Amino acid sequence: MCGFAGYFTLGSGEQASEDILQRMSDAILHRGPDDGGVWIDPGKRLGLSHRRLAIVDLSAAGHQPMTSDAGRYVLVYNGEVYNHLQMRQALLQAGAAPAWRGHSDTETLLAGFEHWGVEETLKRAIGMFALAVFDNNGQKLILARDRLGEKPLYAGWQGNSFLFGSELKALKCHPGFLHQLDRDALVLYFRHNYIPAPYSIYQGISKLAPGSMLELDLATGKQQQKVYWDLTAISAEGINSPNKAPASAVVNELDALLSDAVGQQMVADVPLGAFLSGGIDSSTIVALMQAQSSRKVRTFSIGFDDPAYNEAQFAKAVAAHLGTEHTEWYLSGRDALDMVPKLASIYDEPFADASQIPTCLVAALAKQQVTVALSGDAGDELFNGYERYDITAQLWQKLEKMPLGARKVAASMIQALPATGLNRMAGLANLVLPGKYQHAQPGDRLHRLADFIAAKDARELYLQLVSHTVTPEQLVAGAGAVPSAVAAAEFDLPGADLRSVLAFIDQHTYLPDDILVKVDRALMSVSLEGRVPMLDHRVVEFAARTPLDLKVRDGKNKWCLRQVLYRYVPAELIERPKKGFAVPVANWLRGPLKPWAEQLLDEKRMQQQGVLNVPLVQQMWREHSLGLRNHAYQLWNILMLQAWLDQNNLSH
Repeated sequence: MCGFAGYFTLGSGEQASEDILQRMSDAILHRGPDDGGVWIDPGKRLGLSHRRLAIVDLSAAGHQPMTSDAGRYVLVYNGEVYNHLQMRQALLQAGAAPAWRGHSDTETLLAGFEHWGVEETLKRAIGMFALAVFDNNGQKLILARDRLGEKPLYAGWQGNSFLFGSELKALKCHPGFLHQLDRDALVLYFRHNYIPAPYSIYQGISKLAPGSMLELDLATGKQQQKVYWDLTAISAEGINSPNKAPASAVVNELDALLSDAVGQQMVADVPLGAFLSGGIDSSTIVALMQAQSSRKVRTFSIGFDDPAYNEAQFAKAVAAHLGTEHTEWYLSGRDALDMVPKLASIYDEPFADASQIPTCLVAALAKQQVTVALSGDAGDELFNGYERYDITAQLWQKLEKMPLGARKVAASMIQALPATGLNRMAGLANLVLPGKYQHAQPGDRLHRLADFIAAKDARELYLQLVSHTVTPEQLVAGAGAVPSAVAAAEFDLPGADLRSVLAFIDQHTYLPDDILVKVDRALMSVSLEGRVPMLDHRVVEFAARTPLDLKVRDGKNKWCLRQVLYRYVPAELIERPKKGFAVPVANWLRGPLKPWAEQLLDEKRMQQQGVLNVPLVQQMWREHSLGLRNHAYQLWNILMLQAWLDQNNLSH
């Protein structure tokens, strides 16, 4: 796990500067505090810089930028290739192995590039990575990102300079960076609480798509992008040619496949552990780790004093059953609130998944003992774990029986009733109604229901369900509506059950742009490498072939994954309602975070920035502060943007 940055200048007027490259590298020191380096091509138009977090081969033989044995390629690389020793063996058998200088996977990749070429080497690699490689023979720069988007990679033209790197803060150190906000990206941010690929917060800078390569011709400045691993094609093939083996055989195969992925990802020359929430996904990963370890696996969890959000006792029970060396930290409100001012710097562009707070805190806890931590992320997306898939399918089954015109009329009638008035009426009714008939803020719920019933199809219904703001363009001054990829026709699986389609959409969008961003930035902010065994592409391809009735069965989601887990952990330690990694944002904004929020939402400040629809934001803040409505999701998005604007001294 490391970080890199670089740039290429088109034309002869400017040369690559070691000073600029060093500043770009220093900006991401947290991604690699152990070592660093800079390389400039002989023509002085392309420069590469690298920061290293040493995980495998701690010696100087792993130093980057690294040049291939024959001198054709120069590489900077972030991530881990877990099967690199097997790749070395294949090179040896092909008579193509160089005189190895060390045992780093970086050197293995370069040897593969020399023998197989870049694209074929990436296809052989099992791992997570982002990289930039200079091909001296072809005079081109190649950027590539791993199949599922575990590792970040930003790139784009700013004037005559093509900038690229692991985080935006590195690109911003280049003197040619333009700092121009992309208001379309902001509209999407307010809808989803993250900025989806290919957008970034800045005009001209994009996120490279997972599973893709970008080639830049250094003679002409022309670029082309290609896909070397296609999630859409793999998912479609899984629907058309599903695994027809008996359920027991499918569970056996999943057990073996996950065990192999976990075993590969436990290889490290530094201390290693795992995050454990006590849920299905993390418990499965930890169980498979402990089954392969002669030592107690070190596990880490976060607890909350509020029982509505706390799951630490479940993690502790699973840890005790498996015999791990378990560490837990019960957070005070102060612990969590102290993290809030740091988020804008950690996440580098507006990002508002509030579970970023406990994620950052559990990363800091783990870093005290380990340098690598495995997690159970991606189980929900791969094995249909989210209830929203079932909710959407069930709701649409009812809605599609009603004419769209009638539904739109009903929706407009509901929305004609002010939500604040409905909430006040409910407050009075709650004074006399029995507890089971009391509802908090039904006006908000009814208005959300109106959005759902007006959806023209199931995809739009799902978009409404996952949207934090249904009309986000109203929040951004001078912006228009921007289509969301969630409803895009390109994300379709002909012949698939709706629930499978929705999980597929999340694999393309929510997983790489929210979950993996949240984890990467949180862990790298404390120089901790995170590994996600369920994103071994062999597991992803297996999940694509697994029939839906083996993912959802007997009223249980993630059925086949549960069957693997229950070979190691009793079901009674796991079976309970899911809470998620949530925090009480709504209450915080009315309590301990209120002064911080009021400062960021100052009317004069927002008007000077010229980014937000100030009257609308102030109305939302007033309604939420007084308890008239619950705007917690939208306000957290707004506050994370405001904090980011302050961090970056931007007002337009």
